[in-house]
Amino acid sequence: MILEVDSVELYFKEKRILSGVYLKGETGQVTGILGSNGCGKSCLLNIAFGNLKSKYKLIRINSKPVLKSLYITKNVAILPQLNFTPNHMKLKSAFKIFKVDWMDFINTFESLNVSKDMRFNKLSGGERRLIETFIILKSDKNIVFLDEPFSHLAPLHIEAIQTIISEEKQRKIIIITDHMYRHIVDVSDHIYLLKNGCTKLIKNLSELEDYNYLSIGSIA
Repeated sequence: MILEVDSVELYFKEKRILSGVYLKGETGQVTGILGSNGCGKSCLLNIAFGNLKSKYKLIRINSKPVLKSLYITKNVAILPQLNFTPNHMKLKSAFKIFKVDWMDFINTFESLNVSKDMRFNKLSGGERRLIETFIILKSDKNIVFLDEPFSHLAPLHIEAIQTIISEEKQRKIIIITDHMYRHIVDVSDHIYLLKNGCTKLIKNLSELEDYNYLSIGSIA
């Protein structure tokens, strides 16, 4: 499956945020989006998902235009920057809603001292982010958008999530953005840089220095 997000234009009042943006994701490969804070990365994911209205956009799946918002197709899930689980919801309820195996989570994160009967507001920020990311990645959706999944995670948990991303991409289109650029570089098969409202496909990591996203010598 190939997803294309094309010709995206977004304005806030008179300020242009995105202009003619193009993005492609496909099953078997992770698409990463890099860019400075406030450049519109989250907006782009939300426009693609369908919960943010843009001046213009064209969504295609396997070259065929999608005329309704992706989220209406029930084939897509998004991990937003902010927590999406209700504070008083029990963990087991979220796993049931997203049809994710609780034991799969426990076996993956054996050292995590949590119970399926706990409520989300009893978790630490890192635990909650980890569980929400796991649920979205392991859901039965074919398209997954991840907005800063590595925030607040411990290094070992980041490694585990990167492994899960590599496994799940075989069955899903995964598009990911995070301010921790090295994690995006490590896990992505294709990288777009969002700069000045436009996307640029990065074919060589040195281009991140050329476009002044990274300082000279940052790429080892």
